[in-house]
Amino acid sequence: MNVARKLYIKSFGCQMNVYDSHRMADTLASEGFTETPRIEDADLVILNTCHIRDKAQDKVFSELGRVRAIKEAAARSGRQLTIAVAGCVAQAQGEEIIRRSPAVDIVVGPQSYHRLPALLERAKRDGRAIDTEFPVEDKFDNLPPPPREATRTRGVCAFVTVQEGCDKFCTFCVVPYTRGSEFSRPVLKIVSEVERLAESGVREVTLIGQNVNAYHGDGPDGRAWPLGRLLAHLSELPGIARLRYTTSHPADMDASLIAAHRDLPKLMPYLHLPAQSGSDRILAAMKRRYRRADYLRLIERLRAVQPNIAFSSDFIVGFPGETEDDFKATLSLVDAVGYAGAFSFKYSARPGTPAAELPDQVPEAQKSERLYRLQAAIDRNCARFNAQWQGRAVLVLFEKGGRYSGQIVGRSPYLQPVQVMASRDLIGRLASVRITRVSSNSLFGVLAPDADRLAREQHQLSAGA
Repeated sequence: MNVARKLYIKSFGCQMNVYDSHRMADTLASEGFTETPRIEDADLVILNTCHIRDKAQDKVFSELGRVRAIKEAAARSGRQLTIAVAGCVAQAQGEEIIRRSPAVDIVVGPQSYHRLPALLERAKRDGRAIDTEFPVEDKFDNLPPPPREATRTRGVCAFVTVQEGCDKFCTFCVVPYTRGSEFSRPVLKIVSEVERLAESGVREVTLIGQNVNAYHGDGPDGRAWPLGRLLAHLSELPGIARLRYTTSHPADMDASLIAAHRDLPKLMPYLHLPAQSGSDRILAAMKRRYRRADYLRLIERLRAVQPNIAFSSDFIVGFPGETEDDFKATLSLVDAVGYAGAFSFKYSARPGTPAAELPDQVPEAQKSERLYRLQAAIDRNCARFNAQWQGRAVLVLFEKGGRYSGQIVGRSPYLQPVQVMASRDLIGRLASVRITRVSSNSLFGVLAPDADRLAREQHQLSAGA
């Protein structure tokens, strides 16, 4: 019988890391670990890391300094604390992490965390354990199903990894080197996981992957299914009210996926479609495999089949060789699409990527100035999108209690936080909300008169009635 031990996991970066952290906790549950929100109480601390940008990596080493102090304090009181670094920084830097932070006991890459129980034993025996190889076996085949009690505590919305890795090799990106080549999980494995989540009270599922719309998993009919067909199948599962997917590459939006936005009411009309730049010259240098006109035609095709669709995006400013004209092309793309939201970043050279060796690196001050201007354009478009909901009704999936007594918070189809004074009995349900106030970050409203009817109809839809 395993001795009860406490686990603290902190995730950095993307939603896939959040998913991976949940699966690590599931794996370690059979070893007697239960999660704790207090790092000071933990017997095992896992930092699940991101390597996309310098700041994400720097945060990890800063956090390791804090965890080392906690480990030293635990040792003085006679308690052993094990520190593990997982994720993409672990994959990229391996033993360098141990050199920089000797307090670390385990380093494990994102494809090997199913081996955590064995790595804990190895670290206990040898003092340290490192596993950053790309294993022959599929980690998903070696992970236990999420315990129902765990999924119940994680809320009404869940991420499910369906695809990992990327074969695009954009010149700025480390993903192909840290996550490997593209791999798609079999359809029935995904269906089983989503069914289990639905039984535990999950109502919204977001399918995730580094290049999720390149999904081509083995279907039960012996054929490779594209993402559009997978979404259609999942939309028929009882209990699931909403579906989303992220992150997409514009070059992989096939006809079946575009049709899914027309045909599937449960597929939310909000698509994260990273553009990275509005300049053809920079897109070519990034090796993005599309031109500005291709991207805009894709936007038009999606709007033609789903007029209510809105878009978010990612942008990089200060890519090597970016001129003022290149940057203005990005600004004009933001206004041409009218994004409902976007993430903007200064270019960060990642060791080992082709872009890191390019000439004409843009000065840091110029990157900062362009980032400021780009973010202003994004904020302007986002504010315009949010303002249109003033006085209108929107269907909200309520997720949790709010900051104030009597308040609950949910999300609109466009991922906008919506805050309402209403009973907590609505958590996990959909209800119509009339928006009375719009702020920069949230919508505020009151339950609409037809809330009960709409909720019943949506409940019947999600229950498969």
